[in-house]
Amino acid sequence: MTELLPLRRNRDFMLFQTGQLLSAVGTAVASLAYPLLTFQLTHSPAKTGLVSFTQFLPVVLFALIAGVLADRHDRKRLMIAADVGRVLAVGSLVVAIAAHRLTYPHVLLVAFVEGTGGVLFGAGRSGVFKSVVPAQQFATAASLEEGRMSVVRLAGPSLGGVLYGVGRVVPFVADLASYAFSTLSLLLMRTPFQEQRERAETHAVAEAIEGLRFVWHNGFLRLTTLMLMLGNISAAGVQLAIIVLAKQHGLSSAATGGLVALVGAATLLGATASTLIRRMLTPRVILLSEFWAVLALVSFLIWPSVYVLAGAFAFQAFFFANTDAAVRTYWYSVTPDRLIGRVPAAMGNVMVLVLPLGPLLAGLLIEHWSARAAIAIFVSLVLIAAVAGTFSRSTREAPEPNEEASPSASPAGAG
Repeated sequence: MTELLPLRRNRDFMLFQTGQLLSAVGTAVASLAYPLLTFQLTHSPAKTGLVSFTQFLPVVLFALIAGVLADRHDRKRLMIAADVGRVLAVGSLVVAIAAHRLTYPHVLLVAFVEGTGGVLFGAGRSGVFKSVVPAQQFATAASLEEGRMSVVRLAGPSLGGVLYGVGRVVPFVADLASYAFSTLSLLLMRTPFQEQRERAETHAVAEAIEGLRFVWHNGFLRLTTLMLMLGNISAAGVQLAIIVLAKQHGLSSAATGGLVALVGAATLLGATASTLIRRMLTPRVILLSEFWAVLALVSFLIWPSVYVLAGAFAFQAFFFANTDAAVRTYWYSVTPDRLIGRVPAAMGNVMVLVLPLGPLLAGLLIEHWSARAAIAIFVSLVLIAAVAGTFSRSTREAPEPNEEASPSASPAGAG
């Protein structure tokens, strides 16, 4: 039996992780810069929420068809094309800001195009992961990915706030450069991003439905997808609420980024402790902990301070990484390569079906009612998911990721 290479010596895995780290930092920087820019331009929480809504909207509109494209066509070309499109869109925003010709509709358009590029790129990402990582290392690699994303959540918002303080255009220049690094890492990778396959003769709609059907017929994936959908609405809305409240209280851009970065710090702590947590807790407890931890946000209803809200949200965020890694490892293990673009796309489409409503609802409620009302609604949504998961047989019998054999071997070679 050939010995597996450690992941740190897996050239293509490290190239991909490095490229995605830089790209994700750029995206995280821009994710804070967009609401700061919009609020400064319009002074309207509702319009600020609409920009975040526009960023998320392509996931709802295009995730399923993007999954079909990733399973039908060359994933590397699709992902590079997505990066190039985002470079052009963000580049136009950089030019408009530098020329003092920025308009609110332009911000909306660039946010939509950048979000669309993210959907297309993301449709191919799972196929890349499964191609470069041997099946026996899925759990370890998924935990490393969660750790990388936690670093991004920690560093990205703080860096975004600092860069925005230097100049409105600077975060978007960084975002643009990050997509260039991502493209370079893809070009340097040698492993094919998909197995050999025959061209499908079925209709694209039928192929998209096949991905949805795969998720629907797996009880664990079906339930966790619906639970994460509610959790994502809340997370997106709470994050926007933190940004808007911070600016309304006169905090600097750097201070605002620091509050948002608390989520990344907490998530990184959770990811760092992932090995210990997997040994101590059952998959069911790991899954449910994220949802019951939303009760920490009740503290904001009692003491409506932006600092209390940021701290409570960070407490909940400690549990994010392990829940996501467990679900991701399981779907990598049970999904064949021919569906690896469509199944995550189907799950993602359902998870974020109403995700754009999170920031939009937060902005509208804060502007026309109160921040307390917004947070109360988000807490209620997550508690619905917590109760459903607690009483569902699917979570009581939550499978260990390695209990089911992978239906398709990874093309990543052993050392």
